[in-house]
Amino acid sequence: MDPIERLASREVYRNNWMVVREDDIRRPDGTLGIYGVIDKPTYALVIAHDGDRYRMVEQYRYPIRLRRWEFVQGTAPGSLSGDEPEPAELAAQELREETGLRATSWQVLGQLDVAPGMSSQRGWAYLATGITEGDHEREHEEQDMHSEWFTAGQIDQMIRDGVVTDAQTLAAWLLLKLRRE
Repeated sequence: MDPIERLASREVYRNNWMVVREDDIRRPDGTLGIYGVIDKPTYALVIAHDGDRYRMVEQYRYPIRLRRWEFVQGTAPGSLSGDEPEPAELAAQELREETGLRATSWQVLGQLDVAPGMSSQRGWAYLATGITEGDHEREHEEQDMHSEWFTAGQIDQMIRDGVVTDAQTLAAWLLLKLRRE
């Protein structure tokens, strides 16, 4: 049984990428309240590794008004309607779309919760190896994106310098490092 009971729910906003809802709740002590939730589909994050280098993408992130380096990641269009691809399939699709890379080997690094205090979105982080290069297939929203290879040392320095600040990228990098210890 959930410690917080949902009494009612109403959708307050919807677009192709998210649903915002407000739930009337009852806490364990019986008091009533509301909870705002952002529902987003499952995402996949990919750390592409080839020899001693890792592929990252850089793009403008409108909500924070900054360009940011991060690992390949994304959701499937239209997946809010319940037609979500399997996470591994989504990971391969995102890698191909954003970088043009294809991988022959995939390893699950772990599951990540984006912002569990306000969002239902969860994702899977993958390590992709056996890399071959090809042409990217970016979506219209990704037209300003570009990608580059970095060494582990360069990525560590970018994190220390505050150049890489994406929470999912940081968490996936930690998952990878813990597996390599």
